Amino acid sequence: MPLEPSNNYTISPIGEVISPFKEKFGIPRQPKICTLISEIKLTGDANNLDCLAGIEQNSHIWVLFLFHQNLSQGWKPKVRPPRLGGNEKVGVFATRSSFRPNGIGMSAVKLLDVEQRHGECFVKVEGLDLVDGTPIIDIKPYVPYSDLLEDASSEIAPDAPDALITVNFTPELEPQLVSLERKYAGLTQLITQVLEQDPRPAYKKSKHDAKVYGIRLYDLNIRWRVTHNICQIISIEQES
Repeated sequence: MPLEPSNNYTISPIGEVISPFKEKFGIPRQPKICTLISEIKLTGDANNLDCLAGIEQNSHIWVLFLFHQNLSQGWKPKVRPPRLGGNEKVGVFATRSSFRPNGIGMSAVKLLDVEQRHGECFVKVEGLDLVDGTPIIDIKPYVPYSDLLEDASSEIAPDAPDALITVNFTPELEPQLVSLERKYAGLTQLITQVLEQDPRPAYKKSKHDAKVYGIRLYDLNIRWRVTHNICQIISIEQES
């Protein structure tokens, strides 16, 4: 028999993200801006290799997730997309705002590997722009013949964003970066890709800004400031 109509449904996560991003600040607003490698750890009944059988036949997958840190803040019918300078309002359904009626997001990412470690199943991907611990609610194959729409367009976001600022590391940090790269391969590139998109609030970007900011990647706190569109990395501190 068909299910009775209902106004409420329950979604149970099938896993969670293991990511270098430990907080929302600094995370790129769209996937594929960073060549970031992260993992999805399957949980509960989904923690079963049978659920992933055949997935390696796809080069890319869709990952559906919850903006779990935003759910308690609610949503509004109109939002201010950063791509429009943060001034013009458009409907929430015309954007990829993380403040949505049901808080669901989706990203197309590159599938790198599937493995089982200590009885837990992991899906390794490239380009997933999510904070560590984000609940995953579904995984689907990306199918080019139906998902790639060659005549698609977007006036709000017609092209991938260019780098907004130049990122420089002080010479004093070079020995430390060499050492850290042994533990976190690609760390220098990741820091550069994240910060060249200038994650500061929009109202700060057109004014003098002497503030020192920090972003957390892995167990590191990267401190930086912006002067005349140059982002200078001041220090990289290991968190205890």
